[in-house]
Amino acid sequence: MSSLRQKACLAAMGVDIWVRRAREPDSMTPPRAPRTSVAREQEPVSAATPVPTQPLLDWETLATRVADCRACELHEGRTQTVFGTGSRSAEWLVIGEAPGAEEDKRGEPFVGRAGQLLTSMLGAAGLPRPQVYIANILKCRPPSNRDPKPEEVTSCEPYLFNQIALLKPRIILAVGRIAAQNLLKTQTPIGKLRGQRHAFGPEEIPVVVTYHPAYLLRSPGEKRRAWEDLLFARQVYESLPAR
Repeated sequence: MSSLRQKACLAAMGVDIWVRRAREPDSMTPPRAPRTSVAREQEPVSAATPVPTQPLLDWETLATRVADCRACELHEGRTQTVFGTGSRSAEWLVIGEAPGAEEDKRGEPFVGRAGQLLTSMLGAAGLPRPQVYIANILKCRPPSNRDPKPEEVTSCEPYLFNQIALLKPRIILAVGRIAAQNLLKTQTPIGKLRGQRHAFGPEEIPVVVTYHPAYLLRSPGEKRRAWEDLLFARQVYESLPAR
């Protein structure tokens, strides 16, 4: 990724560009970031999240099943389900919370203002959006964008787990507290989940946690930390053994 392109992406994120100083990393370094750029642990620090065994459906059957789902009350107020989008051969999986109003209208995750910021964040990290896969914990929009209820998460989990099993991602980026806590089965605050390499499922897929783009829009001062999370995710990804 060219320096100019990355600067443009960072500018879109609203992240200030710092001048390089001795012994400090250059925030404009191309995707492979040095270990010193972010002080993070590389070894897994949490046990792999157990995943219940479910019959595996193919992509088309699964998409149809989601579109017709009536497993919880959320189906009563939705315009349409939001299955997921991106490359089905992607090595990166981004998992968010739930569809918002714009996503409910268009049937695609992260297409509003938060989605535009997410696209810029991924681009700044050298990850064009079409090259990743993006999904949510829930496939239907909760009323007034409230937090998902436990029973709603339970109803929707098999769909997400099926997507993960089909995709076989090399790394998962969990954006936001709801996504991180539900994926990792923990109540640990997001501030303590950041900067650590977690693991998901029997394959122990690496999971890195960062802030939700909607939160970053409300708290732009946290964008620098989100950028550090993306650098850390790149480090984790690049440390994985070749397939």
